[in-house]
Amino acid sequence: MSLRKEKAARLKLAVLEQTLKLIGRKPFDDLYVEDICDKVKISKVTLFKYFPAKDDILAYYFRVWCLRRLVELKEKPKEGLQGIYFLFDKLSEDTESHPGIILGLVAYLGNPKRPLKPFPIKAEEKKFLFPLIPDAQSVEIQSIDQMFEKFALEAIFKKEITKATSTRDVTNLLCTVFYGSVITAHISQITPLKIFLRRHVDLALKGLQ
Repeated sequence: MSLRKEKAARLKLAVLEQTLKLIGRKPFDDLYVEDICDKVKISKVTLFKYFPAKDDILAYYFRVWCLRRLVELKEKPKEGLQGIYFLFDKLSEDTESHPGIILGLVAYLGNPKRPLKPFPIKAEEKKFLFPLIPDAQSVEIQSIDQMFEKFALEAIFKKEITKATSTRDVTNLLCTVFYGSVITAHISQITPLKIFLRRHVDLALKGLQ
């Protein structure tokens, strides 16, 4: 690993770490770039070199989030409905810890101006994210959509989903519950979130069994 690549990887992860520390429970819009730069001890020019827009930090967070789930699944594999519940449980945990960034992420994903390509994560960043997992750099990142599609297909093969329907329809349903439940829980101030999300997944899947 070159010194330049190492420095870039550490900087991007430091920006993400400080963003999570700063945002707490406040909205992402209330987080200022100047505050992040002050904590990371970099200039705005340097930050924008790696994150051309503040919203790119949300895109990076989501990409790292997906990578973390895939590494966890590599360590402790899950299939079918077990995998589906796993993703929802992780969403509830992170929403309760950092509601501002999760709600900001949902808003970002719904913005028609956002880039279609996912924010890249380089091998050096994977190494620093998972220093105790030697093969973490080889993990291919999948989107939430791709993970749900895989689990949906497994659930159909395992006959956990018995109603005749396409994998794509099941995936779209799960993604709708995944993003929509966060917004509904926020609007109605529903807690605990894990139970709320699980109940909605159960209701969605009940129509497929």
